[in-house]
Amino acid sequence: MPFTLQTFFVALAGLLLGKKLGAVSALVYMAIGLIGIPVFTEGGGIAYVLKPTFGYIVGFALGAYVTGAIARKVETPSLGRLIAAVFAGFGVTYLLGMTYFYFMSNFYLGKAIGVGTVLLYCFLVFVPGNGVMGVIAALVAKRMIPVLNKNQL
Repeated sequence: MPFTLQTFFVALAGLLLGKKLGAVSALVYMAIGLIGIPVFTEGGGIAYVLKPTFGYIVGFALGAYVTGAIARKVETPSLGRLIAAVFAGFGVTYLLGMTYFYFMSNFYLGKAIGVGTVLLYCFLVFVPGNGVMGVIAALVAKRMIPVLNKNQL
């Protein structure tokens, strides 16, 4: 699986836009890719749903929703709340992504892959980078949320 900034921007969408608009932004991204505009890591088009990594794209919407629901429950969230929200959203995204990857690999593509292998290559190798990106997203949001609130955005 390639390294991208998708999880970073999905986290920011949830943190800054809130649960509904954060999820909608991820759904719009998914729709744009599915109609054929090459915004996904490996292109676009409706056939992308058959790729094992498509579960992560689906997970982005729910991840953004969870992130926004936790972060924006209070008007001015603490940095700790923002970080917790990001990691909860990452957890949801990875849970959906790894589950989809496992089932598509084993049952559609016929490539036997174990749960441990999926956990290692579809999650654990990304934890350090996503950990850093998650904290950066929370720091950015901590600075931007007061501005958005002040301007009623």
